[in-house]
Amino acid sequence: MNRSFFTLVPLVLVFSQIAFIADAAEQQVPTFTMQPIGQVQRTEGRTLLVLDEKYQPGLLGLDGWSHVQVIWWFDKNDTPQRRSILQVHPRGDASNPLTGVFACRAPVRPNLIALTLCKLVSVEGRVIEVESIDAFDGTPVLDLKPFAPGLDLVQEVRVPDWTRNR
Repeated sequence: MNRSFFTLVPLVLVFSQIAFIADAAEQQVPTFTMQPIGQVQRTEGRTLLVLDEKYQPGLLGLDGWSHVQVIWWFDKNDTPQRRSILQVHPRGDASNPLTGVFACRAPVRPNLIALTLCKLVSVEGRVIEVESIDAFDGTPVLDLKPFAPGLDLVQEVRVPDWTRNR
C-alpha cells in the first residue's frame, strides 16, 4: 500500500469507542478506548449530567464542591473534514486573527475533547444538575473533575487581544 496513505492516522468512532488505526510498518500509535460515563440531558429548563448506573459510586462527595469540570465529546462535530481544520478565526469572527485550534477553544480540532467549568446545583443518585453547559442534549460525558481553587488558580494570566472583544 502507498506509504502516503498513512501520513494522517484517522480516528474511528465506533459504538462509543475510539480506536486509532496505524500502518504496522509505521511507528506504533497508541490506541485509546474511551467509554462515555453518561450524557448531557436538557429537560424542562434544567441541565443534567446523567451517568450510567455503574458510575454512581464515583459521585460520592461531589456535592461538597461548588463547581465541576465536565470533560465531554464534541460528537456533533465529528467528521474527517472538521478534524482536519487546524486554524480558525476565533468565535467564527473573521475580524479575529487566524489562530491555531490549540491556541483557542474552537469546537473543531483533531480530538474532539471539550472542557466546561460548571456550577453544581445538585447531585442526586446518578444525576448531577449543573447551572449550564455549552454542550447539546445527548452529548457524551467522558469524565468529571471537581474544581479546586488552590490547584486550578493561576496568579498571572496572559491572553491575546482578541479575547477582550466580547
